[in-house]
Amino acid sequence: MSRRALTLLVAGFMVLALGVVGALMKVPYVVLSPGPTENTIGEVDKKPVIAITGRQVYPTDGALSLVTVAYQGGPSSRIDLMTALRGWLDPNVAVVPEETIFPKSRTAKQVEEENTVEMANSQDNATAAALTELKIPYSTVVTVLSTEKGKPADGKVQKGDEINAIDGKKVTDVDMVRETVRALKPGADVVFDVTRGEKKLDVTVKTTSGDKGATMVGMTMQAKYKFPFKVSISVGDVGGPSAGLMFSLGIVDKLTPGSLTGGKSIAGTGTITPEGEVGAIGGIAQKMVGAKKAGATVFLTPADNCAEALKAAPDGLRLVKAETLHDMVTTLDSLRQGKTDLPACTPS
Repeated sequence: MSRRALTLLVAGFMVLALGVVGALMKVPYVVLSPGPTENTIGEVDKKPVIAITGRQVYPTDGALSLVTVAYQGGPSSRIDLMTALRGWLDPNVAVVPEETIFPKSRTAKQVEEENTVEMANSQDNATAAALTELKIPYSTVVTVLSTEKGKPADGKVQKGDEINAIDGKKVTDVDMVRETVRALKPGADVVFDVTRGEKKLDVTVKTTSGDKGATMVGMTMQAKYKFPFKVSISVGDVGGPSAGLMFSLGIVDKLTPGSLTGGKSIAGTGTITPEGEVGAIGGIAQKMVGAKKAGATVFLTPADNCAEALKAAPDGLRLVKAETLHDMVTTLDSLRQGKTDLPACTPS
């Protein structure tokens, strides 16, 4: 073999080797793809997604499906360059910087824990929104979620304490407690009337100065609801708050006579507040693909996601603009009656 041929052979081998190594190189990106789709008025593993006890429920049909996004990658299991390249070439997949899903300020475990908490809060908010829509009374309590070590509340209040009043004023929500504390000067005493188990206690805590000089006591709170009957939601390994709207619609459907869907396969997404306001979500393109694959013909789309959704909507999937739960209940009623004048996503 000539020296020239040998040189070309070695060079070619090196290029190939570098190409293989480069393709297998780990990169800080995450691949987002259509995830599982679950019918909120159906079953998962032979168990109802939404189970209601202590209140009359009615038969349902059709589907009110939540949609999800699956991800591949992350700080603890980074994808290789070849996987990222395949994702960039797939129109149904998004490849995003790792920090989009896993901010550097939080670990992967913390992100997963936050998603779990958000899903639990979403289910509570969805139940509250459905009962608000149906004018079924319920109450709200503010509970202590955690205390910050070394801060005044640490050792004074405990996780699970229900805060009934602060300085003699009845507590209405988390913001009311926070604003009352912030209105005090650092070093002032504040009295919390709490329920701990079966006991009622008055707990005095001295305030301190926190970040940017704001007065604080060092505890994290959350609103918890007391509903007149039990609503259990189970969807397996799904996290985040984006299924709120579909949970609410599923609960409304089960608590009211007749079929909300009219037998149709309807999918959608959107966060929900206890008042029934629908909020924007991420991964709308992948969620629409998942909805279409699951057989949905109508997709309930948060108003703030409409512009993005219009650019990526699969053929045959009708986009309905969702702003409130009440609007969606009314819209599904119109759809069931065959009406065509529905709130739609339109180009801005």
